[in-house]
Amino acid sequence: MPIDKFTVLESSYVPLPVENVDTDQIIPARFLKATSREGFGENLFRDWRFAPDGSPVEDFVLNKPNYSGKILVAGKNFGSGSSREHAAWAVHDYGFKVVVSSFFADIFKNNALNNGVLPVIVSAEFLDKIFQAVEKDNNQKIVIDLQEQSISLNGEKEEFEINPYKKNCLLNGFDDIDYLLDKKENIVQFEKN
Repeated sequence: MPIDKFTVLESSYVPLPVENVDTDQIIPARFLKATSREGFGENLFRDWRFAPDGSPVEDFVLNKPNYSGKILVAGKNFGSGSSREHAAWAVHDYGFKVVVSSFFADIFKNNALNNGVLPVIVSAEFLDKIFQAVEKDNNQKIVIDLQEQSISLNGEKEEFEINPYKKNCLLNGFDDIDYLLDKKENIVQFEKN
């Protein structure tokens, strides 16, 4: 799965004001049999999106046509539970480029960064403002600026933290191997010296 370069993203967003969303809720274990990263998006939040008979659950946010965008805004403690990388694959494959929350489980956060999804941690107060804004206007937009490490909503801005190495990788569209290949000339020169 290629990683897109990330600089600034302005997008409407999908609100999921649920706390303690674990990786089994993000992608249920029964869908972990595939060996490639593609196709997991169709089962993102499978047990919340679909009834046992396969029909869509009408009141689940991903089934509501009035919500869309490349940003998922979730409640506190997103991605807890088992360390399945498939959860980040499912989020990315569905089309989300950013997940915003007031807290992420470390393993999910790292898996997301390794797979081209930017986890943005905001204060609980700012998260509440984001949820309130989308209730008033479902076309509300958020601006994420990775270079500045900022998130903006209606003129209000908060800064977020990110590991400098992972920031560099996202800005350049690199995974760990791409990063090393980009440094190949420096490595060769170092070996010569």
